[in-house]
Amino acid sequence: MKVYFSLFVLISWLLMMLSAPLLNLQPNEIVLEKILQTGDQQSFFGYDDLGRPLFDRLLVGAYTSFIVAFGVIIVSLIVGTSIGVVSAYAGGHWDHFVVRIIDVFMAFPGILLAIALSGLMGPGITNVIIALSIVSWVGYARLSRAQVMAIKQREHVQAAQALGASHGRIMLLHILPLIAAPLLIEFTFGIASIIIAEAGLSFLGLGVQAPEASWGSMIRDGSQYLLMAPHIVLVPGIALMLVVLSINMLGDAVRDKLDVKSK
Repeated sequence: MKVYFSLFVLISWLLMMLSAPLLNLQPNEIVLEKILQTGDQQSFFGYDDLGRPLFDRLLVGAYTSFIVAFGVIIVSLIVGTSIGVVSAYAGGHWDHFVVRIIDVFMAFPGILLAIALSGLMGPGITNVIIALSIVSWVGYARLSRAQVMAIKQREHVQAAQALGASHGRIMLLHILPLIAAPLLIEFTFGIASIIIAEAGLSFLGLGVQAPEASWGSMIRDGSQYLLMAPHIVLVPGIALMLVVLSINMLGDAVRDKLDVKSK
């Protein structure tokens, strides 16, 4: 049941993202007569403090969160996994150097480092992706390195080395498939973390800038009117909660499915 609920929410999020560029949305249209009004036929979820339709802005915010989440997660997965696999397989001074770099990044809270980087580079969706990618690759590097260290001495790897297979072929065909399962689980949970981080940066004014819509900036703008118009905060807040909750539930299901020790 949890899996079906998660898939329903995530498919809805995907459809919102896909429909945002295709529909004739007016997320920045200001209608003074509809300031803080509740829903009507033109906007199901009402209007914000400037009279902008929350439904349109919700769809655009879904597009923003999707682009940032998958942009960051794909870059982090490729970079982090490559560094971790090569580091563990090569060993020696290179491995020690990579471990020290990982330790330095792990010493700082990820969100604080992302805030600092976003502050240095300036606001904007591209800078948010860069800042969060710089922070997020460490988890994949650390996980992939630990997995490779545990399996690089296995018989099939040694047999491939004895047969003269190149190092790249061994890492790509004999090691990487064996660590795909934990990386997939980390990938799933990482999406939820990135969505929360993007919303947090936008809430602080370091992410997507006005008048562009983001769920985090929508919550920030509506927090001043929480008592008189709570729908301004509840609409993006509930959407953010449902998406993150569904991703985490789906990640739990994937982990239980791939965990052979629990079977």
